[in-house]
Amino acid sequence: MHGYLPDKRKYQSYVDKIYKSGWVTNNGPLVRELEERLAEYLGVKNIVLVANGTVALEIAYRTLDLKGYAITTPFSFVATTSSLVTNGIKPIFADIDARTLNIDPDCIEELITPNTEAIVPVHVFGNGCDVEKIAKIAEAHNLKVVYDAAHAFDVKYKDESILNSGLICSYSKPYAAQGLLVFFVIFK
Repeated sequence: MHGYLPDKRKYQSYVDKIYKSGWVTNNGPLVRELEERLAEYLGVKNIVLVANGTVALEIAYRTLDLKGYAITTPFSFVATTSSLVTNGIKPIFADIDARTLNIDPDCIEELITPNTEAIVPVHVFGNGCDVEKIAKIAEAHNLKVVYDAAHAFDVKYKDESILNSGLICSYSKPYAAQGLLVFFVIFK
């Protein structure tokens, strides 16, 4: 099987832009262009491209100055939990809904303690979490919500991008066939 190869002329035009600007990394013009195009396509306001999905989650936790406990799901890629632990946040696992495989909102409230600062739900396999129920729980207990939206590219909820849910969403998607890795954080 052969991998995807872009049109050589189009690819070369991007390389030419890089050489012309002299800006290879660190928020260069092509990075900003991709951020703008993704934000427009997804219907979100603020996207920051980052190196990987773990970094996206860590930026979210640090931006919100999270400490203490975060209620999350055990049914996720290891980065959801390891990024919490790396930042000194204790993960508290809530059960999942057998139908959607997402965190079960009915299991969240019983796990909330005075040390709980956040809920970190994961939209699993393109199935959006019950964002309304999670938002109500978070509001009632003054908790922050950070979604791990690695599987939620272009997922809609009430005709709007589900990536607009919570305070911050992190997204990571390897497009291996196209040779592209896209990781970003969406700030509200």
